[in-house]
Amino acid sequence: MKYSKGKGAVCIVILLLLLDQILKIWIKTHLELHESIEITPWFYLCFTENPGMAFGIEVIGKLFLSIFRIVAVGFIGYYLYSLVKKNYPFGFIACISLILAGAIGNIIDSIFYGVIFDHSYGQVATLFPEGGGYAGWLHGKVVDMFYFPLIETTWPDWLPIWGGQEFVFFRPIFNLADSAICVGVFLLLIFYRNTLSKSLGNEERK
Repeated sequence: MKYSKGKGAVCIVILLLLLDQILKIWIKTHLELHESIEITPWFYLCFTENPGMAFGIEVIGKLFLSIFRIVAVGFIGYYLYSLVKKNYPFGFIACISLILAGAIGNIIDSIFYGVIFDHSYGQVATLFPEGGGYAGWLHGKVVDMFYFPLIETTWPDWLPIWGGQEFVFFRPIFNLADSAICVGVFLLLIFYRNTLSKSLGNEERK
């Protein structure tokens, strides 16, 4: 049983990483920065890059962020290993696997993309360019592409501060790795809150 749960966790991580990286590489090698493809009126593939956290949030320096991500992935990976070893429910293990896969997916961008791609400003990036990449190791930018402007309107003029301004819901642009993290966290909070508290409590008592 433990073996099958561990195998399932590995499959989730590998599958998500493959899908995430295939999509990101396709976006980088087919679109210029800020170029978009309309799939439906409420769904676009819109190529953006960010040096920060999920959904383009920037809070700390790039090198520190990359190192922090690597350390965090190490802890999450060890935590996942301990869950499999202790035979926790597979649904719980799958949620942690989603979070781990998402974290690794964005780390790959941060570590390698600055070296293996040239820039995307006004051009389609080249994979393994002869002149080298646009940045050094650990300084790559994370590729985002999913944009869902479900509601596009204008705030009423009578509204204080925002009156007359454009309103878009949902505005953030994100990638598959971000989605995996958010889905994993959401499912944990909805279905496995007690299991999470129990597992973390066991780790602290070690």
